[in-house]
Amino acid sequence: MVAGACRAAETGTRCILFGPAAQIEAALGDAPPAAIEVADAPEAISNNDDPVAAVRSKAGASVVLAARAVADGRAEALVSAGSTGAALAAGLLHVRRLRGVHRPALAVLVPIPGRPVLLLDCGATLEVRPEQLVQFAFMGAAFSSAVLGVPKPRVGLLSVGEEPEKGTEPVVAAHERLAELASAPFEFAGNVEGGDIPGGNVDVVVTDGFTGNVSLKLLEGTSKTVVTAIRDAIRGGTLSKIGGLLIRSRVGRLREQLDPERVAGAYLLGLRGLVVVSHGASSSRAIANAIALAERGVEEDVTGRLAAALADAGVLRASAPADSFRAVP
Repeated sequence: MVAGACRAAETGTRCILFGPAAQIEAALGDAPPAAIEVADAPEAISNNDDPVAAVRSKAGASVVLAARAVADGRAEALVSAGSTGAALAAGLLHVRRLRGVHRPALAVLVPIPGRPVLLLDCGATLEVRPEQLVQFAFMGAAFSSAVLGVPKPRVGLLSVGEEPEKGTEPVVAAHERLAELASAPFEFAGNVEGGDIPGGNVDVVVTDGFTGNVSLKLLEGTSKTVVTAIRDAIRGGTLSKIGGLLIRSRVGRLREQLDPERVAGAYLLGLRGLVVVSHGASSSRAIANAIALAERGVEEDVTGRLAAALADAGVLRASAPADSFRAVP
């Protein structure tokens, strides 16, 4: 497994590739790019390993070494397409949380036409408390403002109905706290339902990691199915093929907007350094986009702006608990 750590420089983004050095060098060939440094990481963490135990015991794993590079200041961001649980554990144990943050959250831009919608959490924390959902709302709004340029994002709380009393106990309690905010850097839109995510009715959708992960994969699967159905319909006959030629450019743009590889990764918000988690089946294009996503996060100082937003809002806890978690593997 390979993990990367990146540092922006005057000459462009420089990347350190952590993984089996012999395999990486063989893949790069005789003339590797000058912007890439190879660092040997002989150990690997699989999806079957316990994330925390593996990160603690396998000091030579790529994601561990990359996380340490970020923690030591040798790199400004980490990009991993390995186990989500391992990336989260390495981030918590080495990069560490921002002071006062309850739990980090995986935030991903949902690939839908029109304006992007930020969904968090998508798998870092399966079970949440109300105060964690409140922090997620501020994290998402800060990201939306810093990276997407939305002046005052609309933030919705994912539930089973629009009424304030609908949903699980943590959702109902979080709704009450968010609705009572006298001043916030975002507009609280109240509860939103699943259909509001692709509808683009809000800029940020807040939920627990279990619901968010299922929702994201459902949306991605639906998008692929729709694109495939459109392609098959166009190829279904001579007239359809002629019509397809007439709308080819528009369908191409739609396919690009729905492609999950265009987004390529999720930010792990709430840490002292920048971590981007990509899909395990990512193509080379998706990995390149994930690196670009990390570079943009560094340029926009996502970590610093997020910390400032949480501090200004007064939603940071006085003391942080020990780092323990249940994450989507």
